Amino acid sequence: MAETLKGTTAADPHAGAPGAFPPFESEAFASQLLWFAIAFGLLYFLMSRVALPKVGKLLDARSARLAADLEEAQRLKAESEAASQAHEKALAEARARSQAIAQETRNALSAQSNERRKALEADLGGKLAEAEATIRAGTAAAMANVRGIAADTAAAIVERLTGRAPDRAAIEAALDATQRR
Repeated sequence: MAETLKGTTAADPHAGAPGAFPPFESEAFASQLLWFAIAFGLLYFLMSRVALPKVGKLLDARSARLAADLEEAQRLKAESEAASQAHEKALAEARARSQAIAQETRNALSAQSNERRKALEADLGGKLAEAEATIRAGTAAAMANVRGIAADTAAAIVERLTGRAPDRAAIEAALDATQRR
């Protein structure tokens, strides 16, 4: 065949070629089919006994790992939801406790304020009663003095008008008569 290749020229590449493409030659077709069947059978046997079991094991391992990962993810999700609920519950309890403490503090301060207010009111009420008593005493003393001043003034007026001093009992009787009206 080396000779035939050397004998060809660049102008005619098919000159001296032995015939058709070898796989399409009809004389070798039966042997080619036999070798094809043997190769296919051997390849099928190798694939079914060696390669496909390994691939099957890999697929089974992968699906088992995926299932385990999904189960782990579900477990972690449930744990995180439980932790979230516990956190929310703790927050609600803390809010309730803080509101209770605030209410207790408000009540204590309100009671303390009421006690102080009542003490101040009692103190002011006592001082007011003392002041009223002092005013009444002052008013009574002033009224007693007014009666004496009125009696002295009336006696002076009567003495000036009449020229003689009136009787003190008559002036007192006249003042008593004016007060009754």
